[in-house]
Amino acid sequence: MLNKFQNHINHKFPFLKDAKLLIAISGGIDSVVLTHLLHQLNFDISLAHCNFQLRGNESDLDEEFIKKIATNLDISYHTISFDTNAVSKEKKISTQMAARDLRYHWFDNLIEKNNYDYVLTAHQKDDVLETFLINFTRGTGLDGLTGIPEINKNIVRPLLSFTRNDIESFAKENNISWREDKSNASTKYLRNKIRHDVIPVLKEINPSLMDSFDSTIENLKGSKAIVKDVIESINKKATILEDNILKIDIEKIKFLSNTKAYLFELLKEYMFTEWNDVVALLNSQSGKQIFSKTHRLIKDRKHLLLVKIDDKDSNQSYTIHNFNADFTSNDFTLEFKLDSDFEQLSSNKNSVSLDFDLLTFPLTIRKWQHGDFFYPNGMKGKKKLSDFFNDEKMSILEKEKTWILTTSKNEIIWVVNKRLDKRFQISSATKKAVSITL
Repeated sequence: MLNKFQNHINHKFPFLKDAKLLIAISGGIDSVVLTHLLHQLNFDISLAHCNFQLRGNESDLDEEFIKKIATNLDISYHTISFDTNAVSKEKKISTQMAARDLRYHWFDNLIEKNNYDYVLTAHQKDDVLETFLINFTRGTGLDGLTGIPEINKNIVRPLLSFTRNDIESFAKENNISWREDKSNASTKYLRNKIRHDVIPVLKEINPSLMDSFDSTIENLKGSKAIVKDVIESINKKATILEDNILKIDIEKIKFLSNTKAYLFELLKEYMFTEWNDVVALLNSQSGKQIFSKTHRLIKDRKHLLLVKIDDKDSNQSYTIHNFNADFTSNDFTLEFKLDSDFEQLSSNKNSVSLDFDLLTFPLTIRKWQHGDFFYPNGMKGKKKLSDFFNDEKMSILEKEKTWILTTSKNEIIWVVNKRLDKRFQISSATKKAVSITL
C-alpha cells in the first residue's frame, strides 16, 4: 500500500510534499495508518488530538496513546480537552455537532499560531459509502450523494481512494497498533447500523459493491459538474448583486423548466429549508418574506431580494443636543452649518436648510415607524410615511434603512436623503438658518 499511496499522493496531492501538515488523529486505525504512511514518506507532519471527554478513562487512554506515537516517531503533537457535553447543552446542539465545531475551531487556531498549510483527516472509501447511504436515507440532493470531498479549502483527505480493508492490511503487515473505540460496535448510532447491518447485505448482493460505488460516484460528480455549469449561466442571466443584496429576476426564474430545482441550486448555501415556501414567494404580494437562520428572502415587485439578517437593533436611535459639532455614528455623519445668510443655503436629498428657531431640542435621529407622518415639501397637506415610501416605489429593505430626523416633540423634520418637512423650511421670516448635510 505504501507505493500505491505514494503514487496517489504524487498524482492528486503534489502540493502536500513541501507543505507543513497537521494530521487530525483520534487513535483509530485510519488516522494512525495515515500518520505512519506520511512519516515513512518523510512528510513534514505534526499531530493534533482532541480529548472530548465522552468515554471516561478511555478518552484519556486515547490521548496517552497519541503522545506515545508522537514520541516514538519523533514528531510534534498538540492535544486539548473539551467538556463536549457542557458545550452541547449550552448551544443546544448534538454532541457530534459540538465536537465537530470544537475540533475545527481548534484546528483553525493551530494553523494560525503554527503556520500549518493543511489539516489532513483520515476519512476513507468506506466512510464515503456510509455517508452516501446516510444522506440517501434522510433525503438529499446531488451534494449529499457525491460523497466527502478530497479537498475542501485547507482540509485534505488523502485516504478516500482506499478501503478499510486496504488500511487494515497495511496496519497488520507493518505491525502498527491502534485503539478501538468500543462505541463503534454499537448499532444505536445510525452510521454504525449502516456499517454493520446494511453494507454487509449490500455486499452479499453485489460482491463488487465498492467498485460499483466508485462508478456511481464518478457519474454523480459528472452530473453535478453539468448542473454547476447551468446554474452559473442562470446566475449570470437572472441575478445581480447590488449593495450586498442579491436580486433574483422573478420573470426569468418562472420561465425555467423546474423553478423549485433552480431556486434550490441558487439559494441552497443560505440555509433555507421550506422550499415550497420559497417557490410560493414568486407569486406573493410585495413585502412578503421568509427566513433562514442567516438570511431572509423578500418579494419586491419584480425581484426576490436575498439579504443577510442584520443583528443590529432596528430601533436604534441617536440624540442630537446642539449643533456645536458634527454628529457621527457607525451608520452616517451629519454636518451642521449655522448661517444668517440663509439665502445662500439650498436643499436637496442629501442636504436640507432649516429655520433654526422652529427646531426644539434635543433632536432625535431614528428609523421610521408605522404611523409616522410628515408634511412633505412640495406637496399639499400631510402624508403617512408608509404611503410616501410606496409612492417612491421603495423596497422593504430601502424602507428599513431609512432614517428620520425629529424634534423633541417627535415632529418629523427630514426623511433623511429623501424629503424635507415643509414646516421647518426657511422663509422670509427666518432669522437664523442651519444647513444639515448627510
